[in-house]
This record gives sequence, structure tokens and C-alpha cells, in this order.
Amino acid sequence: MVEIRQARYFVAVAEELHFGRAAQRLQMSQPPLSQAIKQLEQQVGCQLLHRTQRSAALSPAGAVFLDHCRTLIRQAEEAETAARQAATGRGGRLSLGAVTSAFSWPLPLVLEQLHKELPDVEIRTQEIDTHEAAAGLLDRSLDWAIVRQTAPVRGTTATPLYADRFVAALPVSHPAADASGSLDLADLAGAPWVWLHRHISPDYHDAMAALCRAAGFSPVPNHWARSVTSQIAMVECGLGVTVVPATASASHPAVRFRPLRHATATIELTAMTRSHPGALAERLTALATQLTAAQAPPPHN
Repeated sequence: MVEIRQARYFVAVAEELHFGRAAQRLQMSQPPLSQAIKQLEQQVGCQLLHRTQRSAALSPAGAVFLDHCRTLIRQAEEAETAARQAATGRGGRLSLGAVTSAFSWPLPLVLEQLHKELPDVEIRTQEIDTHEAAAGLLDRSLDWAIVRQTAPVRGTTATPLYADRFVAALPVSHPAADASGSLDLADLAGAPWVWLHRHISPDYHDAMAALCRAAGFSPVPNHWARSVTSQIAMVECGLGVTVVPATASASHPAVRFRPLRHATATIELTAMTRSHPGALAERLTALATQLTAAQAPPPHN
């Protein structure tokens, strides 16, 4: 296998077509350079240069070999640059996951700012459920995630971004859909409920349950969803009512979102990384923290 050092030696001789000038360019003496090129020809198994006492000329094999050596050197230099950029958070690849509602807010703000600051960073994004985030971070299929709160997981770090209040989600056909002001959650106790499986997001499920218990009832689920988005979609179909985080409530014309009277329970929108994240993941968490503090989520309809 040709080494980068050998490729640099050969390119210098091939471009100068003179061993003396090539040696000066490489800041070395001529005899070791001549010996290195001979060893390279032996390694490759063919003559790369035709030599005279005063000059050198490329053989047909040498002309082909020159192109590949230049490519090898360029790729090595690009690899070094990419590594330095990744180490300092100026470049590299970042795999991130987010719960569906985060794609409305705040993820667009965060990615827009990241692209402005670090245009060379390659972003790969996927929708995830909260329970998938820790596993993805630990097996390194993810570098960063936005989830709906989570219990501490060894090997990961969670940074709260936004304490999201719950709102009631009602189909447009519901009697309380077009009323003004806040809604007493207890008024929905007897309605058909759209609920979320606990294993999907334990913290989110438990916060919903605590909210209902504080209002004096435990809802009986009629329909089961696997994400906040599917909860809202089921409400949109007229199947029942539910509660969702306020940041998930934008742009659903067939659903009415009502603020809740006396409700204090919140669910954190949280950024997750590995316990020892790279510079890019650290920068993304800093951006998310800064932007969520500076710009409120869009109002619900």
C-alpha cells in the first residue's frame, strides 16, 4: 500500500522532472529521495520514471500513477481538515433525532442557526419516540435528541429546554370546541379519551395521568395512540378528546386547542446527548437552550 509520504515524494519528482529540484522542494537531500522512488517502483512493480543524468520523465504507468497520488494526497488533507473541524465543532456529521412536535418548534430555529454558523456540518435527522433516544445515543446511531422529558439514563445527559403546558385537544364537533377562555379539565371526564401507551414515553404518559387526577378523575381510554401527532390525528377524526403539549398544537384546523384552568402540570422538552458529547452536540445543545429561551413557541389555535 502506497503511503502518503511516498505519494508526496513521487508527485514532487513528477512535477519538477528533476530529482535535485524535487529534493529542494521537499527540503531533503537527493540520495534518500532517489532511493525512495526506486523502492516505490519496486513496490508498485513497474517503472514510473525514465531517468537521465539531467532530468526525469514520466513513463505511461507513471502518468497514471501521478493522478492517483494527487488524489491520495488531497483525500488525506481533506481527512485531516475534517478531523480538526469535528474536534472543534466546526464541521463533521451530526445524527439527531426528535419527537414529531419538535419539528414544528424549536428544531427549525436550531437547525437554521446551526447552518448559518457551521455550513459544513452534515446533518442527518430522524423522527423518534422518547424511549428510543437513550438507546440511540448509547449505540451511537444518534448524537443528539429532543424528547419529551425522560428519567435519567446512565451514560446520557439531559438538558431541559422548555416547560411545556398541556392544553385540551377537542374535535371541532365537541360542544366546548368554540367556547372562549380556559377549560376545566374535569368537564371532559366523561368524554371518550385518546390516550398514549406508557411504554412510548413514560414521563409524558405519567404527566397526562397526573393532570387528570389533579382534576379529580381518571380517564378511561377509548383509543390508543403511539405519538403526540397520532393523538391529535385521532382527535381530528372525531374519535375523542385528549391533552397534548401546547407546542404540538399548531396548524390543525379540524382540532380546537383550549387552555386548561387551574392546571399547573408541565412536560419538559429536553435535549439529550451522551455524557461525553462531541463539540458539535455540545454546540447544538447550547443553541437550543439559547433559542428556546429567546423565542416563544407559536400560539395554539
